[in-house]
Amino acid sequence: MFQPVSLFIGLRYSRSSKGNAFISFISFFSIAGIAIGLMALFTVSSVMNGFESSLKTNMLGLIPHVEVQANKRTAAQMSSLKADLEQSPYVSTVSLYQHGEAILQTNKDLHGVLLQGLYGDDGSLYKITDKIVQGNWQTVLNKNYSIAISRYLSRKLGVGLGDKLRVIMPNASTYTPLGRMPSQRLFKIAAIYETGSEIDMGLAFTSGASLQRVLKLDQNTAPNLSISLYEPFALDEFIQASKLILKDHTYTDWRSSQGTLFAAVAMEKRIMSMLLGLIVLVAVFNIVSALTMMVSEKQGEVAILQTLGLTPSQVQKVFMVQGLYNGVIGTAVGAFLGVLLSLYINELLALVGLNLMAGIELPVKFDVPSLIVIACSSIAMSFLDTVYPARKAAKVKPAEVLRYE
Repeated sequence: MFQPVSLFIGLRYSRSSKGNAFISFISFFSIAGIAIGLMALFTVSSVMNGFESSLKTNMLGLIPHVEVQANKRTAAQMSSLKADLEQSPYVSTVSLYQHGEAILQTNKDLHGVLLQGLYGDDGSLYKITDKIVQGNWQTVLNKNYSIAISRYLSRKLGVGLGDKLRVIMPNASTYTPLGRMPSQRLFKIAAIYETGSEIDMGLAFTSGASLQRVLKLDQNTAPNLSISLYEPFALDEFIQASKLILKDHTYTDWRSSQGTLFAAVAMEKRIMSMLLGLIVLVAVFNIVSALTMMVSEKQGEVAILQTLGLTPSQVQKVFMVQGLYNGVIGTAVGAFLGVLLSLYINELLALVGLNLMAGIELPVKFDVPSLIVIACSSIAMSFLDTVYPARKAAKVKPAEVLRYE
């Protein structure tokens, strides 16, 4: 025998097909419960991670992660600040940036948006070029009074590529014979983008020079700086590392506009994981029931093993191995099915007729470290649930059990 006697006997008990049918039934359902609970936990966790990643790409990829206000600083001062910020290991890109609240008006409807003015100094800060479905992004940057709107806004306002719409800036005004009027200008639609997120409902793009003219800003006015981070969720680390550079500047970050949404998503993910974790916990407790009944049934065999030289600690290990075997098998099966279901969840939904909106699929992203933690937690809970029945088995007294045998 080339393995510890406790391990050998524990595995024999686990694999044995003979014995009390009711105990076997409970053991089977403890394994099945752990597997189903873990499968659901893996699937939900992967879909929620995919959803969060999709939001981060589609929403945070189109807004500044940090915006530094120029206020009354000169262009030279902002250029110096830009060079300093670009040295940070957290920073992907720093770009010149301007924005203003605008109303887009057509013959059909009007809609309020945040109009962002981008500069072609070192390429666009945003990955908006990946989202363009019609038109040319370079035309937006290089041609005066050109604008990029979302497909949602295109349909709502009843306009398409090449059409014109009126851009009204409520916070900038001009004097006319009729009095003070909001600044406004006709813009030509040069590109249409689509992200499939909430951003589509309230964001439009134009060149920084065109926006400055509509806002009635002097040409020498320094634009703001828009900072894109490699990891938007590492915002606190960036601010801490850059506090000396930014101490005399006013800045805002993405949490002021989108922080509530991402906090809600994170909270939902934690609550879903906790609820599904309870399913695994209930299944794991079945191991206690099965092992406790097994100990009562096997008292005679335990007593004989002790008379043959097995110590109480070895007896305890026998039953711990048996309970842990159920936990490991349930965890392995659940993890395998969870990964498989996550990979093919969209095909499965289509097969059973639960299609989402046309062209939309559930995003899936595997966070390997968190999945490993979930699996290890399941095994750890299974191990802890073996302690009480195993200690009970170790306390069996051979003389009392074998007295009437």
